[in-house]
Amino acid sequence: MLSRYCSAGMRAGSAFAVLLAMALLLAGFACPPAAAERIGTYESAKHRFHLVKVMEGLEHPWALAFLPDGRMLVSERPGRLRIVAGGVLEPAPVAGVPRVWAEGQGGLLDVALHPDFADNGLIYLSYSSPDEGDDEAATAVARGRLAGGRLEDVEEIYVALPRDDNGRHFGSRLVFADGHLFVTAGDRGDSDRAQEQDDPAGSIIRLHDDGRVPADNPFAGRAGVRPELYSVGHRNPQGMTLERATGRIYAIEHGPKGGDELNLIEPGVNYGWPVITYGKSYMGFSIGEGTHKEGMAQPVHYWVPSISPSGLMIYDADRFPAWRGSFFAGALSGELLVRLEVSGGRVAVEERMLEDLEERIRDVRQGPDGLIYLLTDHPEGMLLRLEPAD
Repeated sequence: MLSRYCSAGMRAGSAFAVLLAMALLLAGFACPPAAAERIGTYESAKHRFHLVKVMEGLEHPWALAFLPDGRMLVSERPGRLRIVAGGVLEPAPVAGVPRVWAEGQGGLLDVALHPDFADNGLIYLSYSSPDEGDDEAATAVARGRLAGGRLEDVEEIYVALPRDDNGRHFGSRLVFADGHLFVTAGDRGDSDRAQEQDDPAGSIIRLHDDGRVPADNPFAGRAGVRPELYSVGHRNPQGMTLERATGRIYAIEHGPKGGDELNLIEPGVNYGWPVITYGKSYMGFSIGEGTHKEGMAQPVHYWVPSISPSGLMIYDADRFPAWRGSFFAGALSGELLVRLEVSGGRVAVEERMLEDLEERIRDVRQGPDGLIYLLTDHPEGMLLRLEPAD
């Protein structure tokens, strides 16, 4: 009975169920974790695993982060930050989230915890930041302190100006590494901007945790170049991760018709878009000058045809020991999960998984429990989990 009322209150948010659940909590009863549903059992090249549905009913979820107390934060692209506790979605979104431009591919996008979250409570959000009239937007980052069910002291610490009215290619992944905050910014659907170094579109940006630009950034001090730029020549990077064993950063980005890329991100490097690419235009004609050019980096791996990668992680836990060191990426148009083994700067093994699920996989994260979590991009999106079956 307790489980039924707690679940009803969390899922539906009905006044009676919510009040009853609150009364039970105040009386000293705890809502039990929701029961996860096993979708199926899969055989991969190195592990047999169960796919489990933790919960559903998320509206176009974009990113997942884990709080130290076991709860999870999930961003929904229309502009809501949600809390999942014990496999149940809390009824009220987190208050205090910045206003977003939820047009096209824009909205509330990535969410990340400050490395010292346990001490400072800081949450970082990336999103499409609108102008006052809601006519134009740019990729932006804000931070605030999570206090109960709201964000406090919220401040927008960076905006990749200029704004425009194009609803495409915001990029928007966040990673903390080497004491700095890295942000991906897409080319906003205007490919030439990725080579214009007075413009942050089509780049990876490196900041201090308060939005200040580090003095040792690779382009700092150059006339006519934005000092926050760390690397340039990117199309739409929707995945980025830190390889904790080495400190290296990898990013994954959408190509046009073909030419999705996995790149090792290095300071001051030009990754070529749109001068070089393995893809073609959506009309089928060639783009740029071919696939190679001096002074422009080659990808670690590329996909033709496109899989539309989004979300990237490197597994380094113990629950799946044979997967240690493997890269995992979600795929939107490909509707699958990709596992990669990288050796000598190139992908030696590519394994495609969960193709029968037929779901757009938006984010891929390693949980503190060593399991792998996925978000599906759908009006009724799911939070899924991979568990060992051995």
